[in-house]
Order: sequence, then structure tokens, then C-alpha cells
Amino acid sequence: MESSGPAVSVVMGSKSDQAVADAATKVLTEYGVSFEVRVLSAHRNFRELDEYLRTCRASVFVAIAGLSAQLPGYIAARTSKPVIGVPVSAKLGGMDALLSTVQMPRGVPVGCVGIDSGENAALLAVRILALSDSGLAERLRSKGLG
Repeated sequence: MESSGPAVSVVMGSKSDQAVADAATKVLTEYGVSFEVRVLSAHRNFRELDEYLRTCRASVFVAIAGLSAQLPGYIAARTSKPVIGVPVSAKLGGMDALLSTVQMPRGVPVGCVGIDSGENAALLAVRILALSDSGLAERLRSKGLG
């Protein structure tokens, strides 16, 4: 993991997604993974989001969004870094967000976890980072996850 920035960027489309983000950051903290959390909407403040994506040094993005769930795909279209989408159960039981997250067009890959599954998104981010961090890989193995 880089010392010049967080390893994981957790981006929420709305402050109402805070509980899902908290579940993710709890796991990241447990594994000693550095992170930052931002509230940036692909619809309401896309210019600020674009600037953040240009300057963010994180290795992995966790994008949390409900409703049309544009955020994960928006981020994936603007970076070559891994993006893990977390659909939120804001409406329609989260099925709208789930389908928006998994149905990205060719060339815009987004990993997707279950609805409201911030914990799994964080664990997937940890596994991605562990590919190049032997200490993190060992922490995963010690918990029976590697």
C-alpha cells in the first residue's frame, strides 16, 4: 500500500449511504488498511467528483450508491483502478441499484457485491490489495480468508 495516500477510497453518492460506508470502513480498519471517505454524486457534483478522481492516489475504489447507482460506473469509466460497486436498498429493495451496477457496458468493468454489503466490498478491496502486500495477505490467512 502506498504511504502517499489512502489504499482505498470509499465514495458515497449520498450521505444517506453512511451506514453502508460505515460497515466497509469498519472492515478496512480491522485489517489496518488506510482509507478515506467522500460524498460525491455522479449527478449533483460531477465536476468535483472528476477532480477527485484525477487526484486520488487510492489503489481501489468502493463506490456506494442507490437508485440508478450511476456512481460505480461513472468512476470505472474514469480510472483504470479496480472499482467495487455496492448497490444500496434505497428503492425497489435495491434491485434497481444492483442491476445498474452489474450491467456496465463492455470496457467499463465494475466488481459488484450484494445489496448493502459494505463489509464484502471492503473484504474484496483487502484481497485485491493483498496481492501486492504480504503482510495484508497474512492477516487474511490468519482469519481463514486466504
